Amino acid sequence: MKIKVCGMRDTSNIQDLIKIPIDYIGFIFHEKSSRNIEKIPNIIISKNINKVGVFVNKSVKFILKKGKEFNLDYIQLHGNETPVFCEEIRKNYKIIKAFNIAADFNFELLNKYENTCDVFLFDAFGKKPGGNGVTFNWDLLQKYQGKTPFLLSGGINETMATEIKKIKHAKFIGIDINSGFEIKPALKNINKIKLFYNELQN
Repeated sequence: MKIKVCGMRDTSNIQDLIKIPIDYIGFIFHEKSSRNIEKIPNIIISKNINKVGVFVNKSVKFILKKGKEFNLDYIQLHGNETPVFCEEIRKNYKIIKAFNIAADFNFELLNKYENTCDVFLFDAFGKKPGGNGVTFNWDLLQKYQGKTPFLLSGGINETMATEIKKIKHAKFIGIDINSGFEIKPALKNINKIKLFYNELQN
């Protein structure tokens, strides 16, 4: 199961995190977020860990600029970006497109994104685009019949490993964690992540 840890910023915290064999590390480029990052971390991150930039309704120019500065591998789009927009960014980067899931969400809307995104991220609704610390009803995942693999996000914490391992879906490839493992915004409890990671692997 793939693990994405999002909302990282502190250099020493990142240094400790990458000792765990996670798959993705997320940097948030959204000024309204308490996890917004401006300075490039002075650290070498293994090529085995994909660097993901998270953007909310930003211009192509802004995204490509940050992508180059931070040497990103993936661009995660967490706003109202269209399939055409995704396709434009995908000329340079792999795409993770986030969608907020609720009982009335129409999964058929994802059909038009199938050929313009590499991974979907299913998150919960909240006041902010992400990092709200709330979950949605995971039974809703069974309504997704698409071909694009997805990550599960939204309020995941260290108590949920058993329930996560019960999820059976052909396109479920991993999870995205953030606020549920924080000491404060953008500073993660590495020991909690390590224990959680180990529990997921068993």
